[in-house]
Amino acid sequence: MELLEQVKSTVDIVRVVGEYMRLKRASPQRYQGLCPFHTEKTPSFSVYVDKQRYKCFGCGESGDVVKFIQEIQGLTFWESLKFLAEQNGIPVPRRSDLSDPEAKLRGALYRMHEITGQVYHAALYDPNGAVARDYLGKRGLTQAQADEFGLGYSDPGGNVLARKFQSEGFTPEQMNQSGLVRRRDDGSFYDAFRGRLMFAIHNESGKIVAFAGRALKDGDEPKYINSQGTPIYEKRKLLYNLHRARKTIQKQERSVLVEGYMDVIGVHSAGVQEVVASCGTALTDDHVHTLRRHAPNIVLNLDPDAAGAGATERLIEALLRGNMKLRIIELEDGLDPDEYAKAHGASAYQAKVDKAMEYYAWLTNRIRGTYGSSAEARMRGFKEILYPKLKLVADRLERAAIAHEAAAYLGLDVGLVLEEVRKAPVEKGPAAAQRTAIPNLSANERILIYTILKSADAAESVLPHLRERGIEGFLARPIFEAVLAAGAGHAPTLEEVEARLDDRNRAALHDVVFADDIEDGMSDVERAHACLAAIGELDTESRRAEVRQKIKEAERSGNLDEALRWTRELQRMRSV
Repeated sequence: MELLEQVKSTVDIVRVVGEYMRLKRASPQRYQGLCPFHTEKTPSFSVYVDKQRYKCFGCGESGDVVKFIQEIQGLTFWESLKFLAEQNGIPVPRRSDLSDPEAKLRGALYRMHEITGQVYHAALYDPNGAVARDYLGKRGLTQAQADEFGLGYSDPGGNVLARKFQSEGFTPEQMNQSGLVRRRDDGSFYDAFRGRLMFAIHNESGKIVAFAGRALKDGDEPKYINSQGTPIYEKRKLLYNLHRARKTIQKQERSVLVEGYMDVIGVHSAGVQEVVASCGTALTDDHVHTLRRHAPNIVLNLDPDAAGAGATERLIEALLRGNMKLRIIELEDGLDPDEYAKAHGASAYQAKVDKAMEYYAWLTNRIRGTYGSSAEARMRGFKEILYPKLKLVADRLERAAIAHEAAAYLGLDVGLVLEEVRKAPVEKGPAAAQRTAIPNLSANERILIYTILKSADAAESVLPHLRERGIEGFLARPIFEAVLAAGAGHAPTLEEVEARLDDRNRAALHDVVFADDIEDGMSDVERAHACLAAIGELDTESRRAEVRQKIKEAERSGNLDEALRWTRELQRMRSV
């Protein structure tokens, strides 16, 4: 496939993966980070410069740049290929748009949301949009901010989008799937959002995939209406403003989580550009996982409204289960983040973020401020407030360190507190994916496979000898069979070999191929032949050991003729 090969040979996988997660160089040809496909505390995900592939040694996920985009964004193969091509200036044949019905539908939905964003934003500056502009003015938002965040206004008449989509040639099925318009009983359509201030919601790549509409008149309920799920939008996975914030999150090694859309805009405009919010829903494990692959630290700006206390507790538990390092901001005077930034200045809010209190220290302060001064009251506070959260800390040493500091701060018996914590069961977070079991390969077999797939010269030189010798007795025989089959007439590629293997042997192959480079001073051709020779020597020695054992068994049984026959065989093997 010409387009696929052009994308894979042109697009640097390290750069693409680095857009979606933090990577650190582990060796000249390898970058490493926390796996974006399963929850882990220690990095086991690697991206290889020379192979242009990724591999997680925790969950076993692996692939090329197209598969990475397919998995990380939840796209089809054709969507991923087209996305990478368009992002890198590679022409896309029109026939590819027609190759996948699902991709065709999703493409139409992306285009409809793009059109909708343009329609809403233009309507903000029409005469009918005065009510929305007045609201933004009262909140202190400028036109520049409205333009940057694509704010808009949905016409109260209710048919602007429906007419626009029909004129653009979208099918009734596409319109119905978009969630932007709704179908009446007679088959006609009307706009889903009407007379509201509109916030565009983007996916991580920056495409508009949904909207949120805020009521502008008293009595309009609910206050916010959000897009429902569509083939291009899952509320539980997306975070508002992440497409703008992700590079800053990686650079600052932290994210700042606030409650609402207006808070995000205000905080971002105050210079804290690593700010995000959930899209009208509670924070999910998927949200936490998305944040963690960009940075392990998060600053939470708590909602000052006491009515949100229960939701805040659930949010904190989700962050702790996800192994996030959490800090807390509390703002004076009951102000929301954007209100605080406007009232006290951008630098004051930035200082709050930079000096945010570590979560367990903040929690310990709450105990001191809420419970009585007696040791009994403070212990009760510890058990009711801190103890439940400590059970979310998987690492026992970390739990003990937190408990020790809290006990000392509260003036409690440290030994008693540590004993309580030691007995606490750990509440497990999302289960990590399990690796496929792999064969126990010998070092020489591993290095031989690695070298054959790394070097075309080594493959062309050693494969004829391997065929002549045979692979009976190889521990990795299924892999070598695939190598020989794929290498008939040319040097085999990784894709050709892995396509011939089952999951178990494919996992073993990946473990071999994605090892760090071998530095032994030998050329690839020399190394391949040395490994083949070593395997041959091991086979010969193994055969000699078998013959020696047969001689002993014959002697013990008194069969001297049999012992003599095997002795002659051993002498023949030594003379070869």
